[in-house]
This record gives sequence, structure tokens and C-alpha cells, in this order.
Amino acid sequence: MEFELTIEELADLSAGTYLLYDIRDGISFEYGTIPDAQSAPDILSDAENNLLPKDKKLVLFCMHGRQSYPLANDLRELGYDAYSLEGGYASWLRKQLVRWDRSAEIEESLRDRKKWKKQLWTPFAKAIVRYDLIKPNDRIAVCISGGKDSMLMAKLFQELKRHNKFDFELKFLVMDPGYNELNRMLIEYNAKTLGIPVEIFETTIFETVDSVEKSPCYLCARMRRGHLYAKAQELGCNKIALGHHFDDVIETTLMGMLWSGQLQGMMPKLHSTNFPGMELIRPMYLIHEDDIKAWRDYHKLHFIQCACHFTDTCSSCRDDGAPVSKRMETKMLIKKLKETNPLVDQNILKSIHNVSLDTMISYKQKGTVHSFLDEYDDPNS
Repeated sequence: MEFELTIEELADLSAGTYLLYDIRDGISFEYGTIPDAQSAPDILSDAENNLLPKDKKLVLFCMHGRQSYPLANDLRELGYDAYSLEGGYASWLRKQLVRWDRSAEIEESLRDRKKWKKQLWTPFAKAIVRYDLIKPNDRIAVCISGGKDSMLMAKLFQELKRHNKFDFELKFLVMDPGYNELNRMLIEYNAKTLGIPVEIFETTIFETVDSVEKSPCYLCARMRRGHLYAKAQELGCNKIALGHHFDDVIETTLMGMLWSGQLQGMMPKLHSTNFPGMELIRPMYLIHEDDIKAWRDYHKLHFIQCACHFTDTCSSCRDDGAPVSKRMETKMLIKKLKETNPLVDQNILKSIHNVSLDTMISYKQKGTVHSFLDEYDDPNS
């Protein structure tokens, strides 16, 4: 197509003669982008205000090139030498999928005090001990979605197994709910690169929730967990491990207060109500997302984001820039609050470890609501 560049043509451009712009939203950009690309979700506005250089080629890309092509045309009409990258970020990713096992290098960095031991391995081990997540003879299904969190969790579990302080077994489980070809390929590539022996099983969850208008993400999450429990149980496991991290925990806590009017936390472990004898554990509970991102970028790894069709076309945010989910809005709020109080995130976590029931108007335990009035006039209370 006219004013469209292939990956090969981009590579042939001389350094300094062009600028690379990722027009996806900022959240997608943080999940992964092409090296040296600038985040430019509002590039048209910047162009209209003459904030872009006209002496260089401007190469735009989105996920698949569907949005960058018409946008490049708009910029050309404004007098810019603009181009769209054919196939977008997805096309660039495919070119990176050269298989080789880097597991030894990555495992060594997890043991290195100067690299990731303090940020990743130590809080992982600390959570396991503090919350008593693993017991001798456990058979754990390490559930890998394909994102950075679950892939790192798998590597940390392998490191834990290497220490072999007590006997337990691991199964590395990947559920394919209907991924597109690229995302399935990327999961398999990363598993081989990281040396993770995954077992993949397929479901039709994306197809099932495709026609659901209200809360499709909620339904998708519930169905995913049910399938993971069932498969893990079939494999003889008694626990599933999920990759929720520190930021997920504090965001869930704040979301409950702000959007649901309740104080509740994300538990480090839970007994399953629908699968007797099964338990869910969250060993990444104390690991910060920024440290996971830093680990990913240090090793130049690229992982999938959500990969359902709702986010497959760069839709983490609406056209007006507002987040599509309350979680994203909460994440942005915490980030803003940390500008004036860097301990905000730590204090949110501490708050669910230091609940004073004497100051609570009411609380719910095992489905029963208790009020401070129940014992208010009791002299012995």
C-alpha cells in the first residue's frame, strides 16, 4: 500500500532520518513496544499543533497496522512525511521469534544480588513462608496466561524447586481460551526461551463470552479459573498458583472501597468452593509490578497482554483517553497519589494486615454480618 513500510524497509532506513511512533494507548506501550519507539497515542493532536518534526520520516505503528495507516494519511495531509508500519507491532514481534533457550542466563540473574534476587526472589520466598503457601508433597499447577507475571512466576517456581528444601511437584499449565495465532506462538516461544516445560490445553472461552455485552471480562475470568481448577485436578494437583502481584492486591483493596463500598482484600490463598480439596495460592503477592517490568525489559522479553479480541486492537483506553476499567482507573489514581506520598502503596497493603475490628461499624465473616451494636452495651465485651 502507498506510504506503508515493511519491517525490512524500516531496518534499511538510516539512523537519525526517521522517528518511530507507537500510537497505541500508554498501557499497551508499557506491555511492550519496538525498541526506540516513542509513545504517541495523541499524535494527530500533536501534528495539528505543529509539535512534530517535518524534516524526518515519521513511522507510525499500532498492533496490526489497521489504525496507523489512516492516521499516517491524516498526517501526510498536514504536510508530514508519515508512513505506517505494515503489520504493526505484531509483524515486528513475529520477526523476533528466533528460538533459543536462555533459561540458564535468566535463572542466574534471579540469584544475583546485584540484579533481581532482592526485588523478585526474596519477596517470592517471603510470601511463601509468611502465608504458608506450600507444604510438603503438594502438587502445584503453575498457571501461565502468557503475560509477564505468570511467566516470571514459573521461573521463580523452578528456582524454588532447585533449592529442594522439601518435596513438592510442579505442573506448568497453559490454557488457550482462543488466542489468535500470534499470541499462541508468542506463548510457546517464551516458554522455550525461558526453559519452561508447559502443558497447553484448549477451551472455547473467548468464543463463549464473545456475545456477552455486560461484564464479559468478569465472566471470562470466572470461566478461566474453573477450567484451570478442573484441568489441575485432572492432573492430580491439589493447588493452582496464579500470578497476581503486589499491585493487583492493593488495587483490589482500593477498588472495593471506592467502587463497591466494602473493605476487602485479595487473599494470598483460598480454598476452592467448587472444587473440594483444591486451593488457590498467590506466591507473587509481595512482588511489585515495576520490578517485573524491569526484569522483562532487562532480558528484552516480550509477552502477550490480554489477547482477547476486546484488547487485540489497542483498546486499553477509550478514544477520550479514559481507562476502560475501574482497575485501570484505580492504578492511575495510586500512581498519582504516590507523587506526593511514595508510601501510599505500602500503606494500603499494611491496612489489610492491621484491621482493627474495634473501630469497624460492621464486618462480615463467613457470610454473617456482625455489628458493633451487638456487644456495645455488654460490660464484658
